Amino acid sequence: MPLISKLPDVGTTIFTVMSQLAAEYGAINLSQGFPDFPVDGALREAVTAAMAAGHNQYAPMPGLPALREAIAAKFEVQHGVAVDPATEITVTAGATQALYTAIATVLHAGDEAIVLDPSYDSYAPAIVAQGAKAVRVNLSAPDFAVDWAAVEAVVTPHTRLVIVNNPNNPATSVFRAADLDALAAIAERHDLLVLADEVYEHLVFDGASHRSVLAHPALRQRSFAVYSFGKTFHATGWKIGYCVAPPALTAEFRKLHQFLVFSVNTPAQHALAAYLQQPAHWQQLPSFYQAKRDRLAAGLVSTGFRLLPSRGTYFQLADYSAIRSDLTDTEFARWLTVTHGVATIPVSAFYAAPPEARLVRFCFAKEVRTLDAALERLQGLG
Repeated sequence: MPLISKLPDVGTTIFTVMSQLAAEYGAINLSQGFPDFPVDGALREAVTAAMAAGHNQYAPMPGLPALREAIAAKFEVQHGVAVDPATEITVTAGATQALYTAIATVLHAGDEAIVLDPSYDSYAPAIVAQGAKAVRVNLSAPDFAVDWAAVEAVVTPHTRLVIVNNPNNPATSVFRAADLDALAAIAERHDLLVLADEVYEHLVFDGASHRSVLAHPALRQRSFAVYSFGKTFHATGWKIGYCVAPPALTAEFRKLHQFLVFSVNTPAQHALAAYLQQPAHWQQLPSFYQAKRDRLAAGLVSTGFRLLPSRGTYFQLADYSAIRSDLTDTEFARWLTVTHGVATIPVSAFYAAPPEARLVRFCFAKEVRTLDAALERLQGLG
């Protein structure tokens, strides 16, 4: 019997393609979003200590109680929001698993979910895998602000979910208070649920603050919010995240979670529970990454790129029209990798129907020497 694919239009992701191309040509990889600097030694030692102490068997399905309590305490410090660790927090095998599980929890065949493009590439396949439809609304450069009237215009009787990413990867835009108010109004009028991808919560720059759906009273009761320890603590390979949602939503989320992964890396959970007791690391992340953003930005401008505002995440969008306007963004990303030894991501990869643009995405979550080496290779462009 032939296998009928649930995702017939999905191939290898652009992240894999560009990282493989970078490796093939010895390019500096500023494409895929992972840091090249080490995890804090105290956190590594805490994992080792947890293993030595015998914490090597299954953790409880929702997550280690101590870790969930530490997450709840962090929310209180960060947002002044009370979250019940027993009924509202679930530790997951990375943010992507949390996103998939939330989408699968909400959507049934024939349902619709609204996605704001450019969007992270895991949203739409997870929607389609449920037999549902991803309804796209494009954001407009250079600010990538949400046209909430356009969002409401695509709501139908089949709409069940709105997916938002704040701060947005790859757009690097950050929600204002008015954005959350508009989202809440639409969700309430049409009785919709919200899935908020907030994995870059600590990477908001220039003195701005992250605004979570969990801190908005109207959204608090109808939202899943997803986070990533990998992004926060420079350990993307650990694949540990968590989902926060009201008790009724969490109960349904956990029904699927228990059969997808059941539980998550036990010694790492013990280590993270202890590490979260010291908030200094995550509180210093905005200034830590802003310095890297500014260093990369100054170098890119000198090579001929025109930069779009980077208000959050660890990415910088750059318009290359003045360098090679004859190339599409995919062609330019390949040319830059092969010819100049620096790998980027074409922004069109984050759209279903990309607009006419000449934009690529650089990752600045790198050592200073990595950024400087990449900029040195790009000097010939200017």
